[in-house]
Amino acid sequence: MTSIHELDPDIVRQAAQLLAGDPSKIAEFFIPAGGSLEERRPRTLKSGDMFAVFDPHGDALRTASTPEGIFYRDTRHLSHFQLTLDGARPILLSSTLRDDNALLTCDLSNPDLLNDERQIVVEHDLIHLRRTRFLWNGACYERLLVRNFDERAQRMMVRFAFDADFSDIFEARGTVRDRRGRVQAPQVGQDQVVLAYMGLDERRRATVVRFEPVPDEMSAQEASFLVSLAPKESRTIFVQICCDGQEQSGPVRQVFFTDLLQSRRALRDLSSRATSVATSNEVFNETARRSVSDLYTLVSHTPEGLYPYAGIPWFSTVFGRDGLIAALETLWLDPTIARGVLLHLAANQATEIDPAADAEPGKILHEVRYGEMAELGEVPFRRYYGSIDSTPLFVMLAGRYLSRTGDLATITQLWPHVVAALDWMTAYGDRDGDGFVEYGRRTKEGLANQGWKDSHDSVFHSDGTLAQGPIALVEVQAYVYGAWVSAAEMAQQLGHRGLVPEYMRLADELRRKFDRAFFDPALETYVLALDGDKKPCRVCSSNAGHALWAGIAYPERAEAVVRTLMKPSSFCGLGIRTVSSREVRYNPISYHNGSVWPHDNALIAAGFAAYGFHADANRVFEGVFSASTYIDLRRLPELICGFPRQRAQGPTFYPVACMPQAWAAVAPLYMLQSCLGLAFEPRKARITFDSPTLPVFLDEVVLRNLTLAGGAVDVALRRSGGRVLIDVLQHRGAIRVMTMI
Repeated sequence: MTSIHELDPDIVRQAAQLLAGDPSKIAEFFIPAGGSLEERRPRTLKSGDMFAVFDPHGDALRTASTPEGIFYRDTRHLSHFQLTLDGARPILLSSTLRDDNALLTCDLSNPDLLNDERQIVVEHDLIHLRRTRFLWNGACYERLLVRNFDERAQRMMVRFAFDADFSDIFEARGTVRDRRGRVQAPQVGQDQVVLAYMGLDERRRATVVRFEPVPDEMSAQEASFLVSLAPKESRTIFVQICCDGQEQSGPVRQVFFTDLLQSRRALRDLSSRATSVATSNEVFNETARRSVSDLYTLVSHTPEGLYPYAGIPWFSTVFGRDGLIAALETLWLDPTIARGVLLHLAANQATEIDPAADAEPGKILHEVRYGEMAELGEVPFRRYYGSIDSTPLFVMLAGRYLSRTGDLATITQLWPHVVAALDWMTAYGDRDGDGFVEYGRRTKEGLANQGWKDSHDSVFHSDGTLAQGPIALVEVQAYVYGAWVSAAEMAQQLGHRGLVPEYMRLADELRRKFDRAFFDPALETYVLALDGDKKPCRVCSSNAGHALWAGIAYPERAEAVVRTLMKPSSFCGLGIRTVSSREVRYNPISYHNGSVWPHDNALIAAGFAAYGFHADANRVFEGVFSASTYIDLRRLPELICGFPRQRAQGPTFYPVACMPQAWAAVAPLYMLQSCLGLAFEPRKARITFDSPTLPVFLDEVVLRNLTLAGGAVDVALRRSGGRVLIDVLQHRGAIRVMTMI
C-alpha cells in the first residue's frame, strides 16, 4: 500500500531531493496526519465498492483532518451528514457495530434545549434517538427512531444536514489538485435531493438522498421534520443515500428492511464457510469473531471470485500484496478466498511493458483505483504494478493453495500465469543478472520503495543514509525462493516433471547466494537489503523474520535470527518492531521504522514455528493478542506504535492507521494455526498437528468445520501438563487427524 506519513514540509522536501522527483508528486502519495483517527474513534461500514466512515454520533462532519463520509469507487459521495435536534447536537450515549459488522447503532439523547432567552424548555435526557445504519448495493440506509420519555408532550425540529464534495480518495488523503470538475446544481424534489458532479474525465457522479416520510422542509442541503410526540410516543424517519444510480425503487421504509435482510444474509452466507474458533478465553473468542467479521466485511465479489480489499479508509480496493498475504493467512480457514485472489490477479496480470504503471509482462498487480484522478493519470494507480513482492507471493499462494486443497483444476487454469510470473522474476525482476530480484521505479511518479515497507525512508544503511536503487530486499529474495519451491511442487503434481529439477536448482542456487550475501554474523541476522551498489543495509529489521516464513533460511541460521528478533530492542512486548530501537532511524511513532504491524508479526511467528521455535512464536502471539484486549471492538489496527509494553496498559495507537485492515484482522487466526502446527495433506485426506502448543492465555481450542477433500472435522485441543491433547469431536467424510510430535 502507499505510505502514510505526517506531511511535514521538510520531510517532503528532503524526500524530493533524495528521490530526484517533484515534491508535489511525492506528496500525493502521503497522507497528512492533521488529526488522529483514534481520537475520533470512527465507525466504519463497508459493502462491495462502497464504504463509509462516521463519528460515534453517526455523523460525518466536514473537517479537513478526517476521512469521514460515504465513498463509492474511490469518490466521496457524501462529505457531510449531521443530525440535530432543535438546532443542537444530541448527546452520545453509545455507539457500536454488530458482531458481524452489518449494522451500526448509535444511541443519543437530547441536551438541555433552550429558548431565545436561554431558558431550559426541555431538560436533557428526555428524548431518545436511535440511529440504525447499514450499507448495501451502493446505498446507505438509516432508520432514526425518536422517542419521548417526558411526562409531557414534546414538539421539536429534527434536521438532517447533508452535502457532497465528490472528492477523489486521493484528495481526501490530502492531495491538492490544480483543477477540479464542476458541481452541478442540486435537483430538489418533495422527498429527495440529487447532488451531482461532472468530473474532468467527463463522468457524471451523482448522490441521491431520499427521505420517508416527506420532510416538512426540504432544501438542497437540509431536510427538516417537525416531530410532535405524546408521552412515550415514538416516530420513525428513514433515509436512503444512493451513489451513481444504485438506488432501489419503492418506499424507503420497505427497501430498508428488504436490503437489511439481504445484507445480513450475505455476510452470514460468506462467513458460514469458514472454520469457527472457540477457546477457553472469552476475550480471545471476541477477538477471533471480530477477525472473521472484519475479513468478510472487507471481502468483495469480483468476476473471478472473492477478494479481500486491503483496508478502510485509505485502501478499500484491490491490492495485490495485501490480498495475497491475507489469503495466505486465511488459507486454513477458508481456501475459497485464496482461489478468488489468485484468479482475479491472474486475470489482471501485466502482459506488456508500461513504465507509467511500472508494468512488465508477467508482473502481478499492486493496486487498482477507479476515481477521477486515476482515470486522468493524475496518480499512477489506475492499474498499477509497482510492488516487487506481489509476483513471487502469487506463485507461493498458488502452491500453498494446491497443498491445502488438492484443487488441480484451478492450478491447471492458473499454470500459464504462474509460468509468466516465474519468467518475470528472471527476465525483469533480476535487474542486473546477479540472481537477486530488485526494484526501481520506471518513472519519478511511481512508488520509490516497492516492498511492503514502502515509505520513502524505510530502506536505509546503518548510518541512516537512504539506500539508492535498484534495491534487493531480504524478504523479497525469500519469497522468490518460496516461489521456485512452490512452482516445483505444482509442476510435479501437474505432470510437468521435466521442470521440477530446474525449478529446484534455481531455488537451491538462490538459497546459497542469499546466505552469503544477506546473513551478517556480526548483526546475528539477515541484513535489510542490498542497495544498487550491492552494499548491504546492515539494519536489524523485522523483514529478516520473513526468511524463516518462506523457508530460505538454512536451519543453522534460524536460532540467531530468532534470538535477535526477540531481544528487547526488537520485541517490545506487544510484537516485533519493524526496526530495532538501536537503529539510527528508529522512531516508534513512524509508519515503518519502529512500529509494530500485526500481519508482519503473524508471518514471523509462522516462521518461528516452522523452524521449531514454538515458545518464541507463542510469545509473539501473546504480545499481539494482549494489544487487542485494549482496543475498541477487539479490532487490531493496521499498525500500532512500537513503544515498550507497560504493565497493565494498552498499546499506543498510530494516528492514521486503517481499521479494519484485512491482513491485520486475520493475524491472530494465522498465529493460532502456527502454534497448533496445523497442516493439510489433501492427497492423503489427512489433517495434521505438528508439535502443537498453546500460548499461555489458552487452555483449550475447539475448531469446527475444518474442511478437506469434501469432508470436515471438528477437533478440540486441550492443554494437559506440558502436552496438548487432541480429541476429534465429529467426522464428516473420510478424513484422518494425526498428531506429529
